[in-house]
Amino acid sequence: MSEKVLVIGSGPIIIGQAAEFDYSGTQGCLALKEEGFEVVLVNNNPATIMTDPAIADSVYCEPLTVESIETIIQQENPDALLSGLGGQTALNLAVDLQEAGVLHKYGVKVLGTSIDSIQQGEDREQFRQVMQETEQPVVESEVITDYEAAKAFAFHTGFPVISRPAYTLGGRGGGIAHDEAELEVLMKDGLKASPISQVILEKSIAGFKEIEYEVMRDTDGTCISVCNMENIDPVGVHTGDSIVTAPSQTLTDKEYQMLREAALEIVNSLNVIGGCNVQFALDPKSNQYYVIEVNPRVSRSSALASKATGYPIAKMAAKLALGYRLDELMNPLTGYTYASFEPTLDYVVVKFPRWPFDKFKGANRTLGTKMKATGEVMAIERTLEAAFTKAIDSLDQTLPTFDEKTAWEHIQAPTDARFFAVLDLMRNGTSLEEVYEATGFDPFFLRVFENMLTWEKRLTKDLSLETLKEAKQNGVSDAKLAGITGKPEIEWVRFRQKHGIKPSYKIVDTCAGEFEAETNYVYSTYAGTTEIEPLEAKKKALIIGAGPIRIGQGVEFDYSAVKAIESLQNQGYTTIMINNNPETVSTDYETADRLYFEPLKLENILDVAAFEQVDIVFTAFGGQTALNVTEEIENQGYTVAGVPASVIASLEDREAFYDLLQTIDVPHVPGEMCHSAEEARQAADTYQYPLLCRPSYVIGGQGMVVIHSKDELEAALEETEAKHYPLVMDQFITGEEVEVELVSNGRNVFIPGLMAHIEAAGVHSGDSMAVFPAQVETSVQEQVETYAERIATHVNYKGIMNIQFLINNDDVYVLEVNPRSSRTVPIVSKTAAVPLIDWAVKAMVDEAMELPSVKPDIPYTAVKFPVFSSHALAELDHKLGANMMSTGEGMYLGKTTEQALAKVFEHLPSPESSACFEEGQDGDFNTWLSSSEAAVYHNEEDTEEAKEKRVEALKAGITIFSNEATYQAYVQSVGDRNKERIALVQPKGNEVMI
Repeated sequence: MSEKVLVIGSGPIIIGQAAEFDYSGTQGCLALKEEGFEVVLVNNNPATIMTDPAIADSVYCEPLTVESIETIIQQENPDALLSGLGGQTALNLAVDLQEAGVLHKYGVKVLGTSIDSIQQGEDREQFRQVMQETEQPVVESEVITDYEAAKAFAFHTGFPVISRPAYTLGGRGGGIAHDEAELEVLMKDGLKASPISQVILEKSIAGFKEIEYEVMRDTDGTCISVCNMENIDPVGVHTGDSIVTAPSQTLTDKEYQMLREAALEIVNSLNVIGGCNVQFALDPKSNQYYVIEVNPRVSRSSALASKATGYPIAKMAAKLALGYRLDELMNPLTGYTYASFEPTLDYVVVKFPRWPFDKFKGANRTLGTKMKATGEVMAIERTLEAAFTKAIDSLDQTLPTFDEKTAWEHIQAPTDARFFAVLDLMRNGTSLEEVYEATGFDPFFLRVFENMLTWEKRLTKDLSLETLKEAKQNGVSDAKLAGITGKPEIEWVRFRQKHGIKPSYKIVDTCAGEFEAETNYVYSTYAGTTEIEPLEAKKKALIIGAGPIRIGQGVEFDYSAVKAIESLQNQGYTTIMINNNPETVSTDYETADRLYFEPLKLENILDVAAFEQVDIVFTAFGGQTALNVTEEIENQGYTVAGVPASVIASLEDREAFYDLLQTIDVPHVPGEMCHSAEEARQAADTYQYPLLCRPSYVIGGQGMVVIHSKDELEAALEETEAKHYPLVMDQFITGEEVEVELVSNGRNVFIPGLMAHIEAAGVHSGDSMAVFPAQVETSVQEQVETYAERIATHVNYKGIMNIQFLINNDDVYVLEVNPRSSRTVPIVSKTAAVPLIDWAVKAMVDEAMELPSVKPDIPYTAVKFPVFSSHALAELDHKLGANMMSTGEGMYLGKTTEQALAKVFEHLPSPESSACFEEGQDGDFNTWLSSSEAAVYHNEEDTEEAKEKRVEALKAGITIFSNEATYQAYVQSVGDRNKERIALVQPKGNEVMI
């Protein structure tokens, strides 16, 4: 066995490759360390717990390229490579390293599934051949490398046809073509998206059922099916955009066994070692099935299957890669069964995608084979009706409603709102047969939806105690009762408490009670009896998570939640986690002492808190979602860690905040709070344009816009939802943005350094490139730190806080305060090698906690850069502005700022080459765009023509620069490119590097 293993991560969060791979990668790294291996991790995602120094022995936030990995191999001399836990990015890199001869040159062995097997699963031609050899049916298809061949195939089979580019993630570059014009566009995008310029074109079987099997296989060829899943959306909608149930609900036993046997045979034929996902299309009118594709690695569905069953797929996959057999590994969830035991479920699971269209009104919401969801939620219940309700409650967004005409529009060309459109049509009397014909949803699921709607109608007429008890068993939430009756949700919480209507708690044990199992993984239901007792503990802490990954609230909050749990456990607390995101480490049953997989609704939080009789609740580590329930939790008599809701309100309510700043003599940008559209118009007349309009209590700058005229003001007010009032109307002042992460104990603060944005004010901090630690004028730094300490100590703040400042010449203004963990906490913590969350937790629970007085000596500079999922949302103009658009972020280190910046842009050609086009230069844009070397386009104009050009370039896979500062950073970085690769410094215990 090897002594040192190189693990490749999946990189920044993008649509199609999100936090599920950080969960899998974290599990894998810990499994390797558990077996005594030294782990070298390469992953340039700073937001995830995976790149925390505790997860690996050496962590490199470096480019995920062959050249970069080869240099790290030279420096670290690993014995083996594990690539099956880092998504498509890691898998593609492993193949590239093999083909470049790097692995052979340095004697690096590939653990787990071999490169040959990976290529058989990923290369469309090889995959088709293997399926034919094993007599597994595949749809009539052809491997395509040019448009003429595509056209010939389409005319042979007839339209529509489905395109699936090789070696891509999230269906990137793929889609359905209904005619020749769509085919031409699809081939252009697909061939460019595939790293080997290969697309498989297949006859469309849209409308078939889509079924997935998650399979494990060891070196001896022993195979088990961990979980099977059924997409409610038929074939034609990417599985990442589909509503999914586990286990499958509409298959006969014959169909289930037929597909299970096929999945095991396919995985065996590919000699996969570890986890593998197999997707099938099943004709709903016969037993005919087709193999759609195979992912010879852990996948998005692996994380879902792990959380749905309690079977730790990635952990087991890592150990199988080391040579263990399934019958040698104990399932740590049960402690009784071996990994060769197939999980059995006595409950149902519903996965519901979370899309970004609430932020992007102009996006194309039509769903197809290209994934568009940024994240997902999962719900566990005893009935499908209750599971669907829980999943919907977990989305943390305003649910859409439609009139009949609009509803049909969302159904005929399926969109993210199709499910809700179906419910609206059924509410208004559309028959199940009509809906079935339009959607292809199995009638079984439509009857489930019908049952859900029946309760809505019944409760408008009957609110008797017995009816309410029965409604709760069928999944009717307190929030739904509030919507039906008009009474506040908290009144229904109190009503249930008064009448003893309480949920039961069931365990997830992988064996449906067949064996004795004591697990800490539970869910609530009103059907049945409670299977657990409250945890016995001297002091119990409840940590509220952040829910689904979305733009503005990503995996960085899961990092904070996990670090908070670690800190509390070290201080003797028994920890309880409540969250609903199947992709994350916080919902790993081994993270907290008990995990409740629940919606982050007031009802669920208070029920868990009451059952466990918790001593303290933490809302500061789950983003804005958790923070928003602080006051209501406090009102129910629970102690909320840190500061009371009144202090949070004084920092988040703009009027109170401006009054506070005036009291302590801290300058802020001129502006005022507006409680209505009319007040906003009056405020706008008071100031000069441009103005910055900011809705209250939103995530990621949603609805935030810079306004240059009265017409733009009216347009902004028209789009603002009533719940986003009051608005903040500020004078827009240009300048540099600087932010700080600080820990306060109420008496003093610790600030490890300043982070400066590269782009000027007006670009959302989540979309800005940023440098840490920033080199700013001493006078400015002193002002920033003075103001930050003045704010925190004035309100006796305890915990972690983010403050953003605007620097205009020598003037320093406070822009906003986030009284919670923020997006940049992981970056600062890892770069400065300081345990910010640990110190924050200690400050929140220990009155005597003292903070370090010496700043860390940071031996390098970090540059944080945003990553945009333009491959999934290419129709949007990704011009930087006040509304956050990035789905994730990366980070690189350098001995200087210039060196770190150079790594951000090292994959791009020199700006002086013909591969780059700057608007206004000589030459025709369209001619350049159609050339094979086109790679970089710079255009920051605000015209419609500029927008159209940027969108066209994005669709062609071109890197866009829409901001002068970003472009100049790229231009100036070229001269500092070098091959030095730097590992994050490992902190020694809780000491600061001084």
